[in-house]
Amino acid sequence: MTRESQSTRLHPLDRTDRRILEVLQHDAGLSNQDLAERVGLSPSPCLRRVRALEQAGIIIGRVALLDRKRLGLEITALIQIGMDRHTPERFAAFEDAVSGYPEVQHCFLITGQAADYLLQVVVPDMDAYQDFLLRRITRLEGVSSVHSSFVLRRVVDRTALPLGYLPT
Repeated sequence: MTRESQSTRLHPLDRTDRRILEVLQHDAGLSNQDLAERVGLSPSPCLRRVRALEQAGIIIGRVALLDRKRLGLEITALIQIGMDRHTPERFAAFEDAVSGYPEVQHCFLITGQAADYLLQVVVPDMDAYQDFLLRRITRLEGVSSVHSSFVLRRVVDRTALPLGYLPT
């Protein structure tokens, strides 16, 4: 089975599984005991369900979310990038390169725009952005155009996925 077909297959989830996912999306640092209390289970069945969700690939990791501004990362840029050739090798080389840049928070291969990629990048200031753009992005083989926009304010900034679409 291909990776793509595995990712599109739905794992059957009951109401308790969905509640576990909702709670963990908002606080992944909960102890199993606290999670079990919030979802109305005893600790052992709760832990079994979490492990089953991990084994099914639904829970793929747990992270600590950090405050960008308190860490001095004041600038969020959205960069549209056009490529000179649309070949698998060119795209793979670009994706491999930007995957190694810690400033890149998201990289999307897109359609419907003049650009091929949309990057979300965080840096401390405009000097750091200029350095990132000129020393890294524009030096990548195949990059033919770059258009930058800057986030003025985050109106919606969430990491939780909408679970209301899951079948019951």
